[in-house]
Amino acid sequence: MAMHDISWASTKREMHMDTTNAVKLGSTGPEVFRLGLGCMGMSGMYGASDDAESVRTIHAAMERGVTLLDTGDFYGMGHNELLVGRAIAGRRERVQLSVKFGAMRAPDGGWGGVDLRPAAVKNFAAYSLKRLGVDVIDIYRPARLDPNVPIEDTIGAIADLVKAGYVRHIALSEVSAETVRRAQRIHPIVDVQLEYSLASRGPETRLFPALRELGVGATLYGVLSRGLLTGSKPSASGDFRAWLPRFSGAHRETNEASVQALHRFARERDLSPAQLAIAWVLARQPGFVPVIGARRVAQLEDALTALARPLSQEDVTALESQVAFSGERYGAEQMNMLDSERP
Repeated sequence: MAMHDISWASTKREMHMDTTNAVKLGSTGPEVFRLGLGCMGMSGMYGASDDAESVRTIHAAMERGVTLLDTGDFYGMGHNELLVGRAIAGRRERVQLSVKFGAMRAPDGGWGGVDLRPAAVKNFAAYSLKRLGVDVIDIYRPARLDPNVPIEDTIGAIADLVKAGYVRHIALSEVSAETVRRAQRIHPIVDVQLEYSLASRGPETRLFPALRELGVGATLYGVLSRGLLTGSKPSASGDFRAWLPRFSGAHRETNEASVQALHRFARERDLSPAQLAIAWVLARQPGFVPVIGARRVAQLEDALTALARPLSQEDVTALESQVAFSGERYGAEQMNMLDSERP
């Protein structure tokens, strides 16, 4: 066995002994591993991806104890669900599938709004079950709020799927505290998926306190701010980050100083930038679950090491004093559509 493997085996044993690596999603949800694996990037959202390496990454995550796999029926127009289905074939009992739905796609890859009508909900679920090759979806959530459909109607439709045995738990994504409260009156909500990182701290003010009050968990995506915090820059064709404010123009130039400060801080503590960014989220929100968008085994292993390298409160405070990021996470039109950003 190579020294790297010995080191990793030791870390793996330590993680299994540490019960803090198991987190319950809200008061009514399942218990999951402390980090989840987000699979969106495996279907072209950040440029070309390698299916074989993606499957290896999912298998490696499962071997290392990761249980929550996050996907969406609109990632790659079904490609991502087919990929995840292929990866979990014969291993279904080892994972919990979190599936987003509702975003409409066009043949040219464009986006066509959101459809959360009850009939559409059940149609989306039927196709997801087929592509994933499973009988039941563990956690089912609309990707965004549909302004034309009351949230009560959407949740009622998913509740029908729960009663019929096709869905185990209901969750939400990028919604306000008021929407969560309305949804909870129809059926228990286990978690809300939100973007959260050193560069995206908006949920701290209202949403996180409301979720804790309601007994609802959170799965946190974008913890590396789509690679901004690690120094990644959009370059490949099809990389949607090229249109995001933080990666362009004056914002990119301003953010570069904070990225460099974060990298220096990481080097001083013998951490990679990704490990530092993940450790910060773990320290800041210990009851919630970061979802890591690793596309390669090496990225996954780097991320999981953060579990064994926690930050002290002094580290958290010091890091926050050295960074300040500018630019919204999406363009103005998309920001206006986010229920989670409403005052």
